Amino acid sequence: MTPAGLAQLEDELRTLKTIERPAVIRAIAEAREHGDLSENAEYHAARERQSFIEGRVAELEDVISRAQVIDVSTLTGDQVRFGATVTLADEDSDDEVAYTIVGAHEADIKSGRMSVQSPLARALIGKHVGDAVEVTTPGGSKSYEIVDVRFG
Repeated sequence: MTPAGLAQLEDELRTLKTIERPAVIRAIAEAREHGDLSENAEYHAARERQSFIEGRVAELEDVISRAQVIDVSTLTGDQVRFGATVTLADEDSDDEVAYTIVGAHEADIKSGRMSVQSPLARALIGKHVGDAVEVTTPGGSKSYEIVDVRFG
């Protein structure tokens, strides 16, 4: 994962531990004061939220502890690797699109960050500027030409 991706996960973990967790504990305590817990919707909603928070905290702690951080600003070349921003030209329409290949936990295709585990990223890894790749997508087969590879 990139340093920015790790920082984002650490920020989410810190927010869950320092803000969300204490807030849900207060909500559970308030709901308990209302009496009969079996018919108390506030109590059940707060407990469900607490369960989600604890699960997400455990997941984030696991991901962060196993993270391999790669500083893409030190990478160079025209070969597609993790951290590369790749500009592709659709061979059918000549439309160009750029994606940065990032870790699965920081992927956001709307922001141009594609998971290294995605079919397109796997097809691109190891290729160079000028190479063509063909990828099978849910909408059918697509062909792209690699126009540019940048790092950092």
